[in-house]
Amino acid sequence: MELKALFLNCTLKKSPETSNTEAFIKNAEKIFKELDVETESIRVVDHQVSFGNTSDEGDGDEWPEILKKVKAADMLIIATPIWRGDRSSVAKMINERFDGIMEEGNDKNGQYPTYNKVGGIMVDGNEDGAKKAISSIAFDLSEHGFSIPVNAFCYYVGKAGPGPSYIEAEGDKHEFTNNMMLLMVHNMVHLAKTLKESPYPTQVNKLEERAGKMSE
Repeated sequence: MELKALFLNCTLKKSPETSNTEAFIKNAEKIFKELDVETESIRVVDHQVSFGNTSDEGDGDEWPEILKKVKAADMLIIATPIWRGDRSSVAKMINERFDGIMEEGNDKNGQYPTYNKVGGIMVDGNEDGAKKAISSIAFDLSEHGFSIPVNAFCYYVGKAGPGPSYIEAEGDKHEFTNNMMLLMVHNMVHLAKTLKESPYPTQVNKLEERAGKMSE
């Protein structure tokens, strides 16, 4: 079964500046490839992505091209550094842009194009905030139609308080982080395969109609 995983790197650093989040992603990519999953990583700040909450904000907006890749993938991993104790502003912005997906239900059953796709989260940094970032992103992914498997996240923050980041601290040798990464990848791949074979039967349009009648 052919599967593809897409990473959205939400670093604030444009290429070719070194990104700890990119180094973190590369280690996860190795595990996906061991499971015969094709991977691609996009550094969002290398593209002109407009602020907004639709799938296309007009002239110069490059989000539609990124969204095409999301729709073509089976799994999406949002990877973000921690800034001021939370996910980066880039991670917040792209989750706002995913609101547009909710207006793109298909004619057959009203499901968003993200139904039957699997979501995951990666967070790195040198200060507290990983669990806060993960919880926010996991909620956004679920609301926007992605399925979240068990242990669908991994993070590295090092010791409490500011200190060396993932590359300098050799986060790739951190057992807890590596264990969570392995769990994330294996569980994401399992769920992606399951949804390929047995997609959601949910009739979104019919349920919306029923909700309206229930609310009269």
